[in-house]
Amino acid sequence: MPHDSLLDNPRSPRVRAVAKLSKRDARTETRTFLLEGPQSVGEALAFRPELIVELFGTPTALERYPEVSVAAEAEGIDVQFVTEPVLEAMADTVTPQGIVAVCRQFPTSVKDVFGAEPKLIVILEEVRDPGNAGTIIRAADAAGADAVIMTGRSVDLYNPKVVRSTTGSLFHVPVAVGVELPAIVDRCREVGLQVIAADVKGDDLLAARSDGVLAEPTAWLFGNEARGLTDADLARADRALVVPIYGHAESMNLATAASVCLYESAFAHRS
Repeated sequence: MPHDSLLDNPRSPRVRAVAKLSKRDARTETRTFLLEGPQSVGEALAFRPELIVELFGTPTALERYPEVSVAAEAEGIDVQFVTEPVLEAMADTVTPQGIVAVCRQFPTSVKDVFGAEPKLIVILEEVRDPGNAGTIIRAADAAGADAVIMTGRSVDLYNPKVVRSTTGSLFHVPVAVGVELPAIVDRCREVGLQVIAADVKGDDLLAARSDGVLAEPTAWLFGNEARGLTDADLARADRALVVPIYGHAESMNLATAASVCLYESAFAHRS
């Protein structure tokens, strides 16, 4: 339940410690990350409440989103009242929604990912844009993927914008981090997953669907937003496919293309 005291000093050590979580060094040192907004905090409370270290909210926000207080109380988690200036000092967003939490990091091990006998996973190689990475995790969750694996050359999973872009899916789908692509591709083959690279030089996605390719257990491999995958990385995949563009668009956003690919596999697996 909410504390009776009001945290009102934006310069206090406690507030500064939370604000520092916008920086990777602080996240790495503390093994925690910043969670913002009633949607994401609500998903953490519903699915992984044990990860929440601290929970803060303005009286106005907690009145607007009473379900957050109710869920926190049910889990025995105290909510610290804060003023608007304090909340703004803590948050990474320009216009925060009045609720933030500090959570423990919880990456999944690669061993656990493959030990669960996955049928559909996502591999992100050098995906640097936080919004793209978070949206792909959200799409993977929506499409029923079993896991997401982010190589060490990709953006930090706990970057605040990545976390926000997942809109809570971070707490639904296992995500492994800090691994190298060659080793992951080898593990995919060991457990019977075909590796399909999404690439503009690939074969037509719809033709592959018609041929039954997407009905097989699959690891989708997505590369850098600007450069795509290197020739060496493409050579590691079993095949490359491209999402066709029928209009006049020069290209497709990575997260949008990934969503299409994942849903094509999801449809094929359920046909």
